[in-house]
Amino acid sequence: MSSPSAPRAWEQVLARLEEKLISGELAPGQRLPGERILAAELGVGRSSVREALRVMEALGLLTAHTGSGPNAGAMIVSRPVGGMSMLMRMQVAAQNFPVRDVVQTRLVLETEVVQTLAGTRPVPDLSHAEELLIAMDSPELSAHEFLVLDSRFHIALADAAGNLVIASMMAALRESIESYVLAGAPLATWPETCS
Repeated sequence: MSSPSAPRAWEQVLARLEEKLISGELAPGQRLPGERILAAELGVGRSSVREALRVMEALGLLTAHTGSGPNAGAMIVSRPVGGMSMLMRMQVAAQNFPVRDVVQTRLVLETEVVQTLAGTRPVPDLSHAEELLIAMDSPELSAHEFLVLDSRFHIALADAAGNLVIASMMAALRESIESYVLAGAPLATWPETCS
């Protein structure tokens, strides 16, 4: 029986950075030490640190700026966005997640959001969602414009409900569905669909 392969060096860097986040040694808004310092501290090469930081940036967990000065380096972001959306879009594109399943999951989350909002007192500020809903009523909207507004509307509701995980998942699901539809899903009868 073969043993599982050892984690690659960049995966070890990710694991160590995760430990530092969990322990509070690193926190959102904080800059990471430079690549050279991290490599020495973690006992890996700079290329492994660089790869781990690229993965974290792709996942939306940090922003990286080259150069020197107060804005240079990598910083942990307080509310990651992008990574979950990218993963969902790629899984739908690769046909690993059927669109039907993505839509069903979105509906489950939207139901939870509406139930949460209905039971929240005082009622959260929904003015942004209301503005989006009014904008969606315009008969001049193209399918693309409507889908963008619809996505923003549902994400605004999820944000108002206050659950950051659900809001992030909703954004990811909405973006993956939107990109699928805009890439060629059958909306040839848009005027009839939107009336």
